[in-house]
Amino acid sequence: MKQINPIGKAGEDAVIKEMFLQGYRFLDRNFSVHNMGELDVIMEKDGDIYVVEVKSRLEKTKYTDPASSISYRKRIRMLNTTKVYICKHNLYDRNVHFLAGCVTHSRDGVIQNVELIPF
Repeated sequence: MKQINPIGKAGEDAVIKEMFLQGYRFLDRNFSVHNMGELDVIMEKDGDIYVVEVKSRLEKTKYTDPASSISYRKRIRMLNTTKVYICKHNLYDRNVHFLAGCVTHSRDGVIQNVELIPF
């Protein structure tokens, strides 16, 4: 059984909350396909689908663009898992966007910032 990472869950919660405040509608979370991959957060806005890979970082950590930390292999897995999600929910007529949800938090897990970056 998959372990639940409290920092990762808090990061996903923060991304969902931020996107909800920006007018997005929640569709799904942690959608996974065995031996293929997992989608952290799936939202909808104006008929478009947004697939978000959540990256949580400590506030003092220096890092480059969070989208660049999503490997080529991870992107391919996300794309293939998204195809399954689109088929399962009959969303063939929708545009799909991929976002990196970068969540900055303190050592004790308090969320400092949420940033959404297309990739």
